[in-house]
Amino acid sequence: MSDALIIDGTSISDSDPCYIIAEIGHNHQGSLEKCKEMFRVARECGAHAVKLQKRDNRALFTQDMYDRPYDNENSYGATYGEHREALEFGRAEFEELQAYARTLGVTFFATAFDSSSADFLASLDMPAYKLASGDLKTLPLLRHVAHIGKPMIISTGGATVDDVQRAYDCIMPINPQLCILQCTAGYPAKFEELDLRVISTYRDRFPGAVVGLSSHDSGISMPVAAYVLGARVIEKHFTLNRASKGTDHAFSLEPVGLRKLARDLERTRVALGDGEKKVYPSEVQPIMKMGKKLVAARPLPAGHVLSESDIMLKSPADGLPAYLFDDVVGKVLLRAVKTDDALTQEHLGQGEAA
Repeated sequence: MSDALIIDGTSISDSDPCYIIAEIGHNHQGSLEKCKEMFRVARECGAHAVKLQKRDNRALFTQDMYDRPYDNENSYGATYGEHREALEFGRAEFEELQAYARTLGVTFFATAFDSSSADFLASLDMPAYKLASGDLKTLPLLRHVAHIGKPMIISTGGATVDDVQRAYDCIMPINPQLCILQCTAGYPAKFEELDLRVISTYRDRFPGAVVGLSSHDSGISMPVAAYVLGARVIEKHFTLNRASKGTDHAFSLEPVGLRKLARDLERTRVALGDGEKKVYPSEVQPIMKMGKKLVAARPLPAGHVLSESDIMLKSPADGLPAYLFDDVVGKVLLRAVKTDDALTQEHLGQGEAA
């Protein structure tokens, strides 16, 4: 893994807390006030960043797709274009959200789905840029965003490792501030399709990048497993209510889930430790109680040569440790002992009896 990636002053590396992105997308349902509430709650739950999406809908979609009827329970317009426009924020909303995010102390950025949206976000001096899985192969857009010079996060759903390599090779010579997210572009993704071991593959193959997980599964356990495998950025969709209108709410985390995710990721980071085996003060008394010492199995006179049957292993472990059993067999008792007397070095001669 590369040196730390810095997003809006926050360091992301193996030695830092896992970076949590609450993907709000369009779960705000076109409401600025609801979006602000989601920012606030996400921050309270432990998210480091909140993320929206930005599209120039007229330029992004073909006319046929823009005008296509979109009549379903999650629709905000009669056509797909109208639906997307109803959920799209403009400059005034983005500026207000930027100001609000600063008061909360949460980082705010967005996914750019096209070059004009990337330029729009650049004009607002966004601290980072997300590129969706669908644009992993859109090299002109990747190059365009790379030249902006801010940290980039790319998702890799629906891609082969060669596709990821191509994107990596496109971005890194221009902008080495890169995070690559393992992602499965199912909504929601099946557990057997998450392929979390790809995280290890990415860390080995792309040493210049930070690696993470964009997780579309339902639940909070997979990001913890991903962290253990080396993911240092976790992106999860976020909602205030999974029953809300919209396609993304059903697989999004509600506040209680996001709060538990942040808690569990930090517990996991601390629990993994540094790889050095240690003895902690909290362990001393339990091990004393459960462990064993060497004691006399019966009354034995001075001068007796200890055999295996003369020694028993009993708790507590406040005498010679049990691992010295083989060393003590054959030693000469320098003084008499009673049953259950702890054997000590003072009891034992340095050699065997003649």
